[in-house]
Amino acid sequence: MDDASFFSFRLSLQVALLATVIVAITGGVTAYLLATRRFRGKTAVEVLVTLPLVLPPTVTGYYLVVLLGRHGWLGSALEAVTGGSIVFTWWAAVLASAIVAFPLMVRTTQAAIESVDRTMIDTAYTLGYSELQTALRVVLPLARRGILAGVSLAFARAIGEFGATLMLAGNIPGRTDTMPLAIYSAASSGDWGRAHGLVAVLTLASAALLYAAHKLGRVRW
Repeated sequence: MDDASFFSFRLSLQVALLATVIVAITGGVTAYLLATRRFRGKTAVEVLVTLPLVLPPTVTGYYLVVLLGRHGWLGSALEAVTGGSIVFTWWAAVLASAIVAFPLMVRTTQAAIESVDRTMIDTAYTLGYSELQTALRVVLPLARRGILAGVSLAFARAIGEFGATLMLAGNIPGRTDTMPLAIYSAASSGDWGRAHGLVAVLTLASAALLYAAHKLGRVRW
């Protein structure tokens, strides 16, 4: 790969890894709460969480621009505090990737936690375990395959994110052009040799990482 292609590859891994860490933490907590709590408006929350999964990525990106742009609800406040904007930075790519990957982590992990035998949980409480101890020692170990599947799917979604990233981070060479954006630029300019190479690298890297997650976690797809 040339320097530009290597930069895009490295940036994609960097963005996807950071987005996956964010999603694994926030999505894991959200999934646990949705799986173990009953409250008014739970269905509405689940719909809101799942919405980025069914919306076109450009629509998700539009909402993010409206929210985080210089004149957005959060963007203007952020600029007043920090003096800068997250839009058109690689951090914007991380945020966009995390938002679109979030539903996959939540829905997969929630299903895994809900499938844990309630008898095991009740037994842990009977033995004097607190809710936190039960979650860490019983629920999460028993649901680990589903959680690993959620993390893997979130990473795969994050590394391939295009639409929301283009809307929020832009396609700035040497700054925000992740692999999907670089592929789009190469194909648009007719540089099919570079496009083929980038596609091959991204496909092989994604397949290798998913295979490693499958073997380490013994996840059943």
